[in-house]
Amino acid sequence: MRGIFKKIQGDKAIWAIAGVLAVFSFLPVYSASSNLAYLYGDGSTLPYFFKHLAHLLLGFAILYGIHKIPYHYFRGLSILFLPFVLLLLIVTMAQGTTIDGANASRWIRVPLVGVTFQTSTFAAVILMTYVARYLSRIKDKTVTFKETLLPLWTPVFIILALILPANFSTTAIIFAMITVLVFVGGYPLKYLGIILGTGLVALTLFVLTAKAFPGVFPNRVDTWMSRIDNFVDDTDTEGDYQIEKAKIAIASGGLTGLGPGKSVQKNFLPQSSSDFIYAIIVEEFGVIGALTLMFLYMLLLFRLVVVAHKSESMFGKLLVIGVGLPIVFQAFINMAVAVELFPVTGQTLPLISSGGTSIWMTCLALGMVLSVSAKRGLSKTDEETKSTNEENPLDILSEAI
Repeated sequence: MRGIFKKIQGDKAIWAIAGVLAVFSFLPVYSASSNLAYLYGDGSTLPYFFKHLAHLLLGFAILYGIHKIPYHYFRGLSILFLPFVLLLLIVTMAQGTTIDGANASRWIRVPLVGVTFQTSTFAAVILMTYVARYLSRIKDKTVTFKETLLPLWTPVFIILALILPANFSTTAIIFAMITVLVFVGGYPLKYLGIILGTGLVALTLFVLTAKAFPGVFPNRVDTWMSRIDNFVDDTDTEGDYQIEKAKIAIASGGLTGLGPGKSVQKNFLPQSSSDFIYAIIVEEFGVIGALTLMFLYMLLLFRLVVVAHKSESMFGKLLVIGVGLPIVFQAFINMAVAVELFPVTGQTLPLISSGGTSIWMTCLALGMVLSVSAKRGLSKTDEETKSTNEENPLDILSEAI
């Protein structure tokens, strides 16, 4: 065991938080899977337990492997993977797979292994890395909006346009996180205002087009509008079913909860093991469990700030913010939806909810953060020497582009 701990590098607190969240996730996921076993299986919950275990094992293998890669390699890798991401999103739009009756085609099925993969989450990590790379290159330069339009904003808007028709919430989160990232990266505020205005106009045009030609994007805009209407309107409707069951679960939990596995609403609440798993956690572990989980995500945010602050390169700082902050942001959106502070979005609870793609991409992002924090183990002299001696082809390609 001591030998294993010697091989892991980077911020030990982040490792600990990820481990605690992963271990804890088995309790609510296994509990909520009883409903899935009854509806879709033979009544046995063990397959769902082992499936979640397999997802986590692969996720932490990704985390371990990524954190061993020097983080400056990600500069060039973001360039190489950007066209691949665009291709994946196009394929997803053309022949995506519908999961659990969802109206949106957000997944593609990997041949041979039969695993489904949500491409937008992978695209988000790559895009954040790409934006961090570009901002680090212009940090000491005076740029004009025209100069940044093609290399920075064109890839951003193309990727967001490919995600938007099937997944508005993910598109909104990515755009919000990019806005935060470019603001932290020192991008001129007057240009950022132009981008925000352009994004709003583009979204309005998309909604009007979808309304005018409903056959092109069936049900999507109507789904968004109904969710917002249900959130704003206090009148009980069929669309409020999920939220009402989530609120019943939360109210039933009390201070200490009903106990692990004793949730009642898991039998009635759709997506109880993924989108609404926080409501099941509150029901079974009470306010104490809910606040403890919230504290872990707040602690993760604090450690992300520490890692970003201590990074000696601008790219390292922006990379940590770009791929790390969305994890915490997504977690609090998931919690806010469960307590009806936010419209239903379909966002999972990172490292807690079931689902392979969410776990794997969260581990990928945390691995990149840990790669940045592991770099602090070198002295400044060693880091300068290493940067000088290592002629990384990916870095050369990145600088050339």
